[in-house]
Amino acid sequence: MRLTPDVARRIRLGHPWIYREALGSRVLREKPGSAVELVDTDGEFVARGIVDGQSAIAVRVVSRDPQESLDAFAIARRVAGAAKLRNRIVDRERFECVRLVNAESDEVPGVVIDQYGEFSLIHLFTEAMEPYVDAMVGALGDGKPTGIYLQRRYKPLSGDAPPGGAELVKGTAAPVELEIREGDLKFNCDVTAPLSTGLFHDLRLGRESIQRWSKGRRVVNLFSYTGAISVYAQHGGATEVCAVDVAAKAHARARRNFTLNGFDSEKPEHIAGDAFKVLAKMKERNRTFDLAVIDPPAFASGSRGGKPWSAVKNYGELVAATLDVLEPEGVLAAVSSTHKLSATDWEQAIAAGASRAGCRLRIVERQGLPPDFVASPGFPEANYLKFAMLVRA
Repeated sequence: MRLTPDVARRIRLGHPWIYREALGSRVLREKPGSAVELVDTDGEFVARGIVDGQSAIAVRVVSRDPQESLDAFAIARRVAGAAKLRNRIVDRERFECVRLVNAESDEVPGVVIDQYGEFSLIHLFTEAMEPYVDAMVGALGDGKPTGIYLQRRYKPLSGDAPPGGAELVKGTAAPVELEIREGDLKFNCDVTAPLSTGLFHDLRLGRESIQRWSKGRRVVNLFSYTGAISVYAQHGGATEVCAVDVAAKAHARARRNFTLNGFDSEKPEHIAGDAFKVLAKMKERNRTFDLAVIDPPAFASGSRGGKPWSAVKNYGELVAATLDVLEPEGVLAAVSSTHKLSATDWEQAIAAGASRAGCRLRIVERQGLPPDFVASPGFPEANYLKFAMLVRA
């Protein structure tokens, strides 16, 4: 496959994807998983890739070594090497939920592997890697997990059907609520769930920051999900915790996480509702907080006062609405976990929200991904998480 100069340069600098739109009029006729050699306009070797048949990504780079071939042994070796690295950089006794393999950044394209205590969970984001599942399972066996699950996250050719639950491919089944330690706290996770286990472990450094800032403060946690941030705030000494999420089931799981950590599950307030509508009511009632956390999804329907929500387009609106209930000198914990919103655009959205609310914000702390979420230079999509603590002036 001959690449344009811009695409060839980007691949040589470390980016592992060729987007379908970069192919122009060319139609890929190769089957998913087929190997393709990528060359520049002079015919010089750039990389070797595999065809991804369904997503916006047309080709995923698997090697930049012209002598290296992709086979089951190579994938098993990469998985084992990635897992070995995590043993060096993460305290596995204190943190039981660990990213063992981080897809392209660990040279295992389209595959994420997480460890939840004694259970491994393989997330497959491309059909192209299906032939290597057995090799990955075999490599994980060296860590002697009790059970290994496979979660297919790619869309089937038949349409946009959501992924089903994870499939047990080796070992013993996990309990529906698996207790996982994260530092000094514990959380229940479901490794069989279709989309999320209930704990976003990419945000653990941010949660630790929120814990440090929570002492003596009234905290509102927007888009609270299963309450991990709320539990951290309570553990940090918050005088009041108010959790807002549209899903009542998420609040039920949050209460169980409070109980799991020895807290009164009825003490924090849990509000099931649209964040924008809840903030508007709080503003009407002059209810304010000292620390506000915003960790919205990338996309959602009806999460902006009944209108579709997009983090790229509407983040500034959320900041403005949140500042309406934040005390002067209060602290805003702002989070974005979509790579489609760059760090620069995210900060500009925060600034626009502050301007709209008629106040100023100052960044006093930043956090990012924990070390097990390794990211390759030249691949900004892998460094997707933005987190900042901002003080209202």
